[in-house]
Amino acid sequence: MNLLQILALAVVQGAAELLPVSSSAHVIVAEKLMGLDPTAPEMTLLLVMLHTGTMFAVIVYFWSSWRATYFVSAAAFRARGSLVLVATATTGVVGLAVLQLIKRVVAGQAPGFEVEHLFGNSRLMAAALTAAGVLIILSARLSDAGRDGAHISARGAAWIGAVQGLCLPFRGFSRSGATISTALLLGVGRRPAEEFSFALAVVLTPVVIAREGLRLYNAQAAATSLGSHDFLRLVGPSLLGMVLSFLAGLVALHWLSSWLEGGRWFLFGGYCLLASLAVLWVG
Repeated sequence: MNLLQILALAVVQGAAELLPVSSSAHVIVAEKLMGLDPTAPEMTLLLVMLHTGTMFAVIVYFWSSWRATYFVSAAAFRARGSLVLVATATTGVVGLAVLQLIKRVVAGQAPGFEVEHLFGNSRLMAAALTAAGVLIILSARLSDAGRDGAHISARGAAWIGAVQGLCLPFRGFSRSGATISTALLLGVGRRPAEEFSFALAVVLTPVVIAREGLRLYNAQAAATSLGSHDFLRLVGPSLLGMVLSFLAGLVALHWLSSWLEGGRWFLFGGYCLLASLAVLWVG
């Protein structure tokens, strides 16, 4: 990858990751247009590092409000933190179950199959984008939750976590779009739904980073016996992308909050539907 390609992918990731339009699908389409292989370990690592940049953008953007809710007292931290744990645990259970189902149905229990092999499937991405778009539009039309509506319950956290688990294996099924929309359909207020969704992202992202970093290292070591110095050389471009996606992510968060709290959430759903057609055309 050259510098211009990294810059383009970082801007796409930063702009789309924190909007409910599936950054992964956008980055994969951009990689294809640039002649890059979205399923290659190097591309997977870059995608994860771009997610890392936007994760730091989330922490910076929400820190003040989280400090007033999650960290205002030990009791508040235990209460709200337990909801995050419930949702994350449910995500893990559902995500693993879906992965096993995919291995059984799609791959026929092939020993070398990894879910990343599905990332370049345009039809699957288009279907996931369509599902996300419909869910966003439904939540915008059927939910009457305002900015200061109800907060998350333990049952609601489990439902949100389950939907997040369904999103993980599919590029195009926006995680933030699905979790925020689920919270809205459960009657949660717009701001609490947004804060909870991105709190889940901060918990989930480091696990994904560790997994993909190990996957890249093992793949490169098995293929070329590269040492740690060469591995760090491969990671360098991804670190640059992380910084750039952090800056773009801050801009995107302001955009998302404005549209969500201003009653324009449904427009993201319409965009997802249009994007699904574009993915099929590029695909």
